[in-house]
Amino acid sequence: MRLKDEQIQGLAEKVYNDLVAEGLITTSGETAKVVAGIARTISQDFAAEQKLERDAEKLLDETLNAMGSGAATIDRRRMLKMVKDKLAKERNIVL
Repeated sequence: MRLKDEQIQGLAEKVYNDLVAEGLITTSGETAKVVAGIARTISQDFAAEQKLERDAEKLLDETLNAMGSGAATIDRRRMLKMVKDKLAKERNIVL
């Protein structure tokens, strides 16, 4: 999923406000710096997920090409999910 920078910023502000409201965090610094850190983390997480998606597509394509005509009966969407889940587990990425 790709979000615009404004959406990521809004999400980061919401996360920050919810954490403060629940008393789960207290900050002694500038709120803007904390929100920027949350936004950066969210962006990095989305980037990692997009890379995972590309890598899974590439691996699946290579596998299907190696299978030749036997690949015609494979449900590509289901197989892609399986490859993606395996790569996510290997890379410690929570989907």
